[in-house]
Amino acid sequence: MSEIRIAAESRTEFGKGAARRARRAGFVPGVVYGHGHAPVHLNLPGHDLMMALKTPNALLVVPIEGKDEFVLPKAVQREAIKRTIEHVDLLLVKRGEKVTVEIPVHTEGELAPGGNLIENVLNALPIEAEATHLPESVTVSVEGLEAGAAITAGDIALPSGVSLAVEADAVVLQVIGAQAPEATEEEAADEAAAADEAASEA
Repeated sequence: MSEIRIAAESRTEFGKGAARRARRAGFVPGVVYGHGHAPVHLNLPGHDLMMALKTPNALLVVPIEGKDEFVLPKAVQREAIKRTIEHVDLLLVKRGEKVTVEIPVHTEGELAPGGNLIENVLNALPIEAEATHLPESVTVSVEGLEAGAAITAGDIALPSGVSLAVEADAVVLQVIGAQAPEATEEEAADEAAAADEAASEA
């Protein structure tokens, strides 16, 4: 995963009023914590942060007390309607350090014919990997799978240096059978009439 540099600024004003002023100026308030250090409060450029967070588990480089540090986004608060970023919590990490994150699971291939559907039991796969070498996602093949088939965490091939942070037998996705369409009122009436007619002839 590539590193994304963010030109953050130290934040010295706190409270809702200060946060609103920061947002009006195009910044997002954030806090960095981890490694036993006291929390560090930052203002991060909103557009740059929004673009960076399009990458799952983006590895950010931000200046903290005059030194570039690696951080990972851990919690992102968004405005309910516009979905703009309101606040971000960042975790301080070091090169070589192992961290636990969740990565998206993508599928490829076609299911067996029959209109079956894929159900995502886990929305993301928990993994452990070196903080500066986190995979963005994993891809699994569903080619030819039929209803009732399932893919577990242990079935998924992981990149070198990446391990599961969940039980290997945990179901990640499964194939569910297509449901028969419900009969319309007219069809149900026709079936009832046919049944009555058959009963009267008996």
